[in-house]
Amino acid sequence: MKQSVDSGWIDLLREGTWTRVPIPPTAGLKAGEPWQLDPSTGILLCAGDRTGHEWYRYNREFGNFDFHVEARFVPLKAPGKNYNSGVFIRNSKDGSIWQQAQLGGADGGYFFALTPVYGSPRRVNLQSEMLNGQLVKAAGEWNTLDIRADHGKLTLAVNGKVSSIMDCQVASGYVGLEAEGYAIEFRNVKIKVLAPRS
Repeated sequence: MKQSVDSGWIDLLREGTWTRVPIPPTAGLKAGEPWQLDPSTGILLCAGDRTGHEWYRYNREFGNFDFHVEARFVPLKAPGKNYNSGVFIRNSKDGSIWQQAQLGGADGGYFFALTPVYGSPRRVNLQSEMLNGQLVKAAGEWNTLDIRADHGKLTLAVNGKVSSIMDCQVASGYVGLEAEGYAIEFRNVKIKVLAPRS
């Protein structure tokens, strides 16, 4: 796989392949193709239908990395409950183990997971431990998520400010994007593998 010339960043929307994976793993995928990349703009649209739930998995595993994603919800004509989506890191191939940077409406910007804790999968929700207050912008505005996975530590920054830090006992896995029934656009989805510690 060719790497971008921009200091080792890999543009995941232009290089490599992606696969739709149902949530939960035992559920089936809805018919149709909700993920559409516009090559002229570099924007990936997930055309949410408010019923489907899946994630779009990039088909390569990563260990330690910086992951940059820009996302915005398409505003609803008749708003219902809060918007909902997320960005996954170090997931298992089928998504039965996952770590997610939650990106919602008024309550996004924290890590949420079903992840091994001393050998046993456990739900982790760091919403109550968010740093720097509410950082996610309103639907229609672009949000920047920067995630660093550095050995046992995951750090999430939203729009330039750190919002969530999580201990992680999963050493490597897949990155991906979540569709949870709401139309959302993604752009500048890129990753840079961290150099090994000396």
